[in-house]
Amino acid sequence: MKKIKINDFYIGGDEPLFFIMGPCVIESERMTLAALEALKRITSDAGVNFIFKSSYDKANRTSVKSFRGPGIKKGLRILKKAKKEFDVPILTDVHCTEEIKEAAAVADIIQIPAFLCRQTDMLVEAGRSGRVVNIKKGQFMAPHDMRHSIAKVESAGSDKITVTERGSSFGYNNLVVDFRGLPRMREFGFPVVFDATHSVQTPAGQGSCSGGDRGMARYLAKAAVAVGVDGLFMEVHADPDKALCDGPNSIALKDVKVIIDELIEIDVRVKASL
Repeated sequence: MKKIKINDFYIGGDEPLFFIMGPCVIESERMTLAALEALKRITSDAGVNFIFKSSYDKANRTSVKSFRGPGIKKGLRILKKAKKEFDVPILTDVHCTEEIKEAAAVADIIQIPAFLCRQTDMLVEAGRSGRVVNIKKGQFMAPHDMRHSIAKVESAGSDKITVTERGSSFGYNNLVVDFRGLPRMREFGFPVVFDATHSVQTPAGQGSCSGGDRGMARYLAKAAVAVGVDGLFMEVHADPDKALCDGPNSIALKDVKVIIDELIEIDVRVKASL
């Protein structure tokens, strides 16, 4: 299993479970910094490695009227400030090849969104960026087919790759997780992340926006850790009911500590049994 260094810690292999967390989208500078400050305090107290995630743009929202974020210029400025003030690794997603170089100047991890996980030019350019590349598995993709997406990043000379499971389309407006996919993707030799919050999303489930069942996220997260993953991805918001994006499937900030404690306990037991 490949180990990848991010700032002053490693992920993958026999390393402890790490966490990618933050609001789905940058709603404001103040909100972003407040969320990061709270999450850093929680993860520091828990003794776990933490990567902050938030998007400067959400290009694949259901409706043209949906809030997308502040855009790449303002968004990256906010993320750069967050990184400097709190000294944490930053993950953000890109939506076209032309954004990658600019995003890589700030972010430690470039994320390829699920709907774009087969886009050859994007994957190759992300590999050239020198940053870690996190590839979200498309809702339409079989786990074993993600080897082709990995190979595209590798073709650019990069071996700093993580793969994220986020559920598969199950009929209309619903997702389901096939936990067999987690060990199968780990066989590729790169760290595997489980996205607990997007996996409980109901795409376009509220007509003009997506719904979700955030109450189930912690249960799927525990199942994933029991099966064996390297990291957990969770979108977190201080008040999910008022979130401008993905609120129905986001975890409330007040619940994060308890969930992390549960997941750490399972991870320790799983790794001790290997």
